Amino acid sequence: MKAMVIEEFGGPEVFAKKTLEQPSMKPGHVLIDVHATSVNAVDLLIRQMGPPFLAPPLPAVLHSDVSGIVVDVAEDVTDFKVGDEVYGCAGGVLDLGGALSEMMLADAKLISHKPQALTMAEAAALPLVTITAWEALHERTKVGPGKKVLIHGGSGGVGHIAVQLAKASGAEVYTTISSEEKAIIARELGASTTINYHNEDVLDYVEHYTNGKGFDIVFDTIGNENLIRSFEATKLNGDVVTTVALGNYDMTMAHLNGLSVHVVFMLIPLLHNYQREHHGNILREAAKMVDEGLLRPLIDSRVFKIDQVTDAHRLMESGEHVGKIVVLSKD
Repeated sequence: MKAMVIEEFGGPEVFAKKTLEQPSMKPGHVLIDVHATSVNAVDLLIRQMGPPFLAPPLPAVLHSDVSGIVVDVAEDVTDFKVGDEVYGCAGGVLDLGGALSEMMLADAKLISHKPQALTMAEAAALPLVTITAWEALHERTKVGPGKKVLIHGGSGGVGHIAVQLAKASGAEVYTTISSEEKAIIARELGASTTINYHNEDVLDYVEHYTNGKGFDIVFDTIGNENLIRSFEATKLNGDVVTTVALGNYDMTMAHLNGLSVHVVFMLIPLLHNYQREHHGNILREAAKMVDEGLLRPLIDSRVFKIDQVTDAHRLMESGEHVGKIVVLSKD
């Protein structure tokens, strides 16, 4: 099979087209004819640095998100059959082959039937970011009616899904953005209020929108110093959820305000073969929401073919994209 492979870690130019052996079937798995994948921050991290707790051995096929059609099924798999359209976040780390190839072997627990309302390209944009946002809002916290929720980065990959999930739960949704263009997008997705962080600092918007009390739930999809700003924006005994907690942080404010601080690292089931069926369950629920018109992916207008993955990674690194970047394996 054809694949885009890296033989060293580094810049986007390390991708090269290679011919590899098709993966052999394993118990509990399905073989997917890959139609599309999407670029996530973790794909860049692996390609750039090859962290040993994440990176597959070289030569490596990257990318976790996948959509495609099942072409073979292990004898012990009963939830899928040949011809099923599926999507999931199922590889590209450690010994799990990625989606930048014609075929991908995937643990059946990690995938779900594709939402009927979406194309393959649209479906490939959802898995990682949807699972992350779902775990943050529905499992780490109790999002729902009467809650004021602040989502940092409401037009980003995880953020744009979080806005929709919070809105669908009945919460009052606020989000930080960097431009009027992104504010329009966030409001279309369900945010009741957008906050341009270039124009308003934390104390100002906390005073303005919560009478100085703070938000019930703050979801930090940015990390670094933004985690500290999230502490400042949260009410006493409130919840902060972050997707990026790699670093040294002053937890004084979190302690003094009695905050519950949660970290979401959605790759744990892949890395540790731990409760993988939970990901499949989330994707099934998300597919229902999509088909009911409650959830949709935001995709950058620039769509790439698989042999253009270098350009897709360059765009992701530039930060000039809006929503998810999709890479197509099929025309």
